[in-house]
Amino acid sequence: MQPKVQLKGIREGLLVSLGDGEWVELEETLLEQLELQGDFLRGAKLILDVENHALNAATLGSLRDKLSDRGLGLWAVISHSPITQQNAQALGMATRIHQSNPNREAKTLDTRLDGDPAILVNRTIRSGNSVTYDGHIVVIGDVNPGGEVIAGGNVVVWGRLRGMVQAGADGDESCMVCALDLSPTQLRIAEKIVVPPVEDEGRGPEIARIREGEVVAETWNH
Repeated sequence: MQPKVQLKGIREGLLVSLGDGEWVELEETLLEQLELQGDFLRGAKLILDVENHALNAATLGSLRDKLSDRGLGLWAVISHSPITQQNAQALGMATRIHQSNPNREAKTLDTRLDGDPAILVNRTIRSGNSVTYDGHIVVIGDVNPGGEVIAGGNVVVWGRLRGMVQAGADGDESCMVCALDLSPTQLRIAEKIVVPPVEDEGRGPEIARIREGEVVAETWNH
């Protein structure tokens, strides 16, 4: 018999596939398997495939919190259920893991920052879309909830950053994230992860970076 919970490492993170069965039992089995891994998976980005399960926002939010308590981030929820997809997107999660092709949607440019390469994305990154690049990423537009930007270098968003973002993906803690409106659902620099509180109103341009081992946001005097 196939296990009810399967874990598989993929390029985008850790893919967790849940089969048929009662949700309470599946969730309990998932958490047990993750705990058996100890700290090995700490900091991992999870993509949860729930197949046909119809999950409400409270159920997804509860699971996200339980995973967060274990040092894991729930990034995406894949489902055949429109209800699950809608609720996942409302919580800022992606519902697809297909990554965008930077060659089609961005052009290479010279940042003039020590000659480091970068790409310019001249569009809004919508829910379910992901842009990944080894160097710097500059977005002229917004990053919507459910959208994702992962850069080996810095991330600059000339717009509203409401999705998930990671700078210094290769472990460079000197990297930073800048945005005209910095309110991501999750922000990561190297291995440091924070989930900022929800703000009713934007606080203006900000820059996030690591100071004394913690991610802090400061006014961005661009």
